[in-house]
Amino acid sequence: MTGLRRLPRLLAVGLRTHVVYQSRSPLELTFAAVLPVVQATLAVYLFRAAGDPDRLIQASVGAGLMGMWSSVLFGSGGAVQNQRWLGTLEPLVIAPAPLAAVLLPVTLATAVVGTYAMGATLLWGVLLFGVPLHLAHPLAFLAAVPACVLALGLTGMLLAATFVLLRNANALANALDTPVWLLSGLLVPITVLPGWTRPVSWALPPTWGARAVQAAAGGGAVWPPLLAAIGSGLLYLAAAVVALQYVERRARAAATLALS
Repeated sequence: MTGLRRLPRLLAVGLRTHVVYQSRSPLELTFAAVLPVVQATLAVYLFRAAGDPDRLIQASVGAGLMGMWSSVLFGSGGAVQNQRWLGTLEPLVIAPAPLAAVLLPVTLATAVVGTYAMGATLLWGVLLFGVPLHLAHPLAFLAAVPACVLALGLTGMLLAATFVLLRNANALANALDTPVWLLSGLLVPITVLPGWTRPVSWALPPTWGARAVQAAAGGGAVWPPLLAAIGSGLLYLAAAVVALQYVERRARAAATLALS
């Protein structure tokens, strides 16, 4: 019971610590400041070239979601890798707190930092391209963005289980970046993808988070995909806890936590 009472404080302190740490990382700031703007520029030009100017706001939102996913993916891998380089990953593993409770604030912090991408792409589209900032459901949009952040963070939590075991986590992050945002429909709808990819898309929490945010921006049902994003994210969290227990045992047995 004492551990459960201390868990919210552990999560809050960890979240604050990692948000502050990432906000002072030149690499993280470069990804957060430059990549979303480039993606938003390309998205707006692509939608204009396709003769679909009515969906420019969704192009900006989609580019922001892509930036959030990149922040979660590379931030989660980078955070674990940094702990390994600093020599603190082993103490974190043997600490009394469960490893899942230690890594969850890391992945949530990367998603929180990634919310800048959403604001940056919307502002970039309005100021540079004259995209009308008209949200179909403004209040629902304010609820959908945090739900999408939570879904992305919990997805990163499951990925972090493999990042603990792998020495070069960034190699896996590079391989997962584009496939996941395509399958999740962050920028383009999943209906344009081959039919066999639909079950994979439906199994990804970012798919439902993206649907909720895009529906709030462009119109449509917001709450069903929002609840689906939270529900699937919690399933990913449960799978991450189980996976971390297995990965932790494997890492201990193979002595792969340290670099040497």
